[in-house]
This record gives sequence, structure tokens and C-alpha cells, in this order.
Amino acid sequence: MNKGILPISIVSVSLYFFLCSFHFGKSPENNPIVKDTTIIMAGERSFNANCSGCHNFKQDGIGPQLSGITTQASEDWITQFIKNSQQMIASKDERAVQVFNKFKKAVMPSFEALTNDELHALYAFIQSRQQTVATKYNNKNKGLSNPIPDKIAVSNLVINLEPFTHIPPSASKPPLARITKLDFQPITGNLFINDLEGKLYKIKNGKPLIYLDIEKLRPTFVNKAGLAVGLGSFAFHPDFNSNGIFYTTHSEATGSGKADFSYADSIRVDMQWVLTEWKTKNTHADTFSGTSRELVRINVVKVIHGVQEITFNPLSQPGNKDYGMLYIGIGDGGSVEEGYGFLAHSKEKIWGTVLRINPMGNNSSNGQYGIPADNPFAKSNNNHLVKEIYAYGFRNPHRITWTKSGDMLVSNIGQGNIESINLIEPGHDYGWPIREGNFVSADVKDNLSTVYPLAANDSIYKITYPVAEFDHDEGKAISGGLEYWGKRIPALKGKFLFGDIPSGRLFYTNIADMKQGKQATIKEWKIVLHNQPKTLKEVCGSDRVDLHFGRDINGELYILTKADGKVYQLTSEVMKTPIDKK
Repeated sequence: MNKGILPISIVSVSLYFFLCSFHFGKSPENNPIVKDTTIIMAGERSFNANCSGCHNFKQDGIGPQLSGITTQASEDWITQFIKNSQQMIASKDERAVQVFNKFKKAVMPSFEALTNDELHALYAFIQSRQQTVATKYNNKNKGLSNPIPDKIAVSNLVINLEPFTHIPPSASKPPLARITKLDFQPITGNLFINDLEGKLYKIKNGKPLIYLDIEKLRPTFVNKAGLAVGLGSFAFHPDFNSNGIFYTTHSEATGSGKADFSYADSIRVDMQWVLTEWKTKNTHADTFSGTSRELVRINVVKVIHGVQEITFNPLSQPGNKDYGMLYIGIGDGGSVEEGYGFLAHSKEKIWGTVLRINPMGNNSSNGQYGIPADNPFAKSNNNHLVKEIYAYGFRNPHRITWTKSGDMLVSNIGQGNIESINLIEPGHDYGWPIREGNFVSADVKDNLSTVYPLAANDSIYKITYPVAEFDHDEGKAISGGLEYWGKRIPALKGKFLFGDIPSGRLFYTNIADMKQGKQATIKEWKIVLHNQPKTLKEVCGSDRVDLHFGRDINGELYILTKADGKVYQLTSEVMKTPIDKK
């Protein structure tokens, strides 16, 4: 963990709910008010660089807003809980155990690397921002407490997993390796896996080899454990075998370069995301050697919801208009949670969109890439439009994929309620932040974790809604999945497999049921490892799995678990016994 960090990951139990649900330690009234501006400023720098990715003092974000926390608990109890909540639970601390049980046995990660001075400075800054926002929320309409009452049913589908490879650990505690994507080179089918820490691995004879280390090549490269920053994604050009070109996205420190997409100077910039083209000298090499060039640089308000997906349409063939076009999923960059909703829901802004570009063209504003003539807004006379946009209205378009029939799907990580799969049509508006899934979202100045039913006249807003979704009593963050294209497991044919990132729950829906204007039924499926029924939490030995999916050139599927840094292959369906069939 980086020094001075107080991150709470996308689905970890937040400090605010921990502390405001109980009165801990000595009376908060005995906490001295810190007035030393030097200490407060140090705490603010730490908060902005690290904690702001999950928290603010206005409204609930990835973690709830932190206003008023220091009136609820003593500094001593707070700092001890931050340093090692798991140890306090294990020691049977009464209130720690109450919190653990209250929040469905989810635990906040430990931050033992923080010094006492760092914790005190952080506490001082949080204390300086005491407000009464939480009270205001309590007086408002609380919206829908359970947007989707129906529970996801468990199917009889059980699949065997087999260990495939193990990525070298980049940390001593989970997540051991921050692996998020498995993909393959065209033609050769060589598999590659990224670690957010900055390494792109080539898998050779089942063993990972470091192919590219961005941390060594980009001095302002940034990665922060607990946040989805670092080496975000990669994609090989469909002609890689002949041209040696591939692409990556990664995060860099604020001000590392002139941004191609920015906003008013009055809005802070916490990070920049960069799309890079790499050209290798030898397409068969185990280690990259070659040149690179920057295609685009994007400012973001917070260190969340960046550029975590780039991909080419794997179904497109030479001669097709889509061949060689690069799709880019760009999150809202935390702008909505900071009150800048206008940055995320506009055809004139890049945040919260899926872009489509020709990476080898040159008619963009910076001349480093091309804007395809058949993009939905490319021929508009409105020069304010971002003509790279293919679709918009997303909070975090986490994964982009296609069905075998040619439909494009985007898995969108939601705010406080809804995780969704969206069937993409060019130029369509997918709603965020005025919608979260099939529900009305609260105003950006209000508590965004509140949603309401759609109005009877909702069609006038011309929003395209998800074709499948689940709410947060089933999972907290969708792990974008893939349609099964392989031959090993006939039972998976026609199914789109996905899951929940933190818990590792595994879901599927039938491709045939994913139709615009309807909701496909979601079902849960199970796994067996070494002939034993297991959950992914049991497999990786952690309450937070960090689940991701990958697919090889033959269409077979893989599961990646960041907690243990391992990759597993789906190999066969578990045969049912006669009594099971009954």
C-alpha cells in the first residue's frame, strides 16, 4: 500500500457507515479540534491524492460522503480501525464485531503502513470539513430501498475450473496481483495478461513473462493499490502479425503532459489517462523492443472511472468498415460525484462515453488518430460535438464485447444501486447520471445513491436502457463478461457469462433473451475445483475476489482473481447424477 493512502475500494465497506452506525471509543466531544493549518493541509493533500477516489464531503460516491464522521467517533478508535480493522474484529472488539456482522461480513482493508502522523493529518482534514449533509439526506425522500426485489435464482449449471497460470505477486497481501484483463494476439493466439502495477505479461508454456513494463518506460506513471488506476487495458491491432502494433491505456500524474481533452481550470485534475500506440520490432519476441507514440491524453476530476477498456471488434474482417477501428471506454472520471454532471452526459464532452477511432488516421484535432466517417456524429455541422463518440451516458463502461451475432455489449459499473449490461446502438444515450439502469437517479447535487421509478412519460427522454441488470443486494460491481465461443463446454453455448467483481458471484444470461426494451433473466452458476464444489472466495482465500474474465483465440473462457493473482480455465460441465436431474 502506498504511504499516506486511505482508499476504500469500490465495494469495501465504507468508513462512514462503519462509524456513523455506532458510537465508538471515548466520547467524540473529547477529541481536540485541530487548528494547525500545516497539519490540515498535509491531510488534504493525502486525501485528494488517495481518499478522494472513494469519498467526498458532498454526497455518497464509491464510498459514502464523510461529512460529520468525527462527531460520531473518537480519533483513537477511528485510527486504530483504519490501521487494522481485521485485527480488531479478530480480537473480539465488541463494536468492531457488530460492524462486521452488520455489513454482511465485509471488511475494510488494513492500512498498517500509515504512520501516526499521517493518520492524524488525515483525521485533522476530515474533521475540518464537518458539515450537516447527512442530516439533510435523512429528511429527504429515500427513494427505492430495493430497486429489484426479485432474487437471482441459482441454476443447475456447474463448471469445472482448472488452474492455468499464476502471475507474480506485486504485493504481500491481497490483491497479490492486480490482474484485470486476459486477451490474445491475432493469428498466433498468444495470451497476454495485464497487471495494473504496470506490467503486461506474455504467457508462454503456461508461464508469465514480462513483455512490457510501462512503469520503467513512463516516469510519471501512476498506480495506486485499491484504485482502478495503472495499466488499465491493452489491445492488439488485428494486423499485429504484420504491423507489430498494439495499444495500451495507463494513468499518469496531473500535469505530465498537455491534455487533448480537458475542462475549466476551476475544476481540479487528479490524474491523466493516456492512450499509447506501441510498435514492436519483432512480433514473435517475448519482450517488447520498439517505438511508441501518444495518441490522446485525458484529464479526469478524480482517480476513479478512467480508461479501463480498449478493444477491437473481433468479428470484423478486412474490407469491413469496422476493421481496425479501436473502441475506447471512458468513465466519468468521478466528475458526477463531485457535482460536475455536465461533464458526463453530453455529446460535447468525452467523459462517460464509448469512443470509436481509427488509430492509424490523422483527422483528429491533435492529428494523432482518425475519426471514422461512419461514426454517428462525424458528419454533424456542430463543431462542438465530440465526433469520436459512438455512444454516451455511462458511469464506468468497464468492458466492451460483441456477441457472435454481431451485437455490441457494454457492461457498466453503477453508482449505489444498479449494475448493467447494455446493448449498444450508435449515437444512443444510456442515461448516466440522470438514470442508473432502469431507474431515475437523484440530482447530482443530492445523494446519488438514491433512485426512483421511471415516470409514465419517460420515453420523451429518449434514453436506451439496459438489457440485463442486477441491484446491490446481489452484487456491487459488475465484472463485464463474454459470450462463450468455445467447443469444450456445449452447455455454455449461447450464454453470456459475467459476475460480481468483489464477491466473485458468477452469473449468466442467455444471449437470445438480450433484446432492446426487455430485461433478460439472470441466473447464478457454480464451479468445482479439484473435484470439490467451491466459491471463488474459497478458491482465492479472500473475502474480496476481484473477479475478471478472459477469452482465448479458440473462444474458451478464463477467470482471473486479483486476490491470489491466479488465472483459471473453464474446462467442462460437471455431469449431473440421476438424483440431481430430478
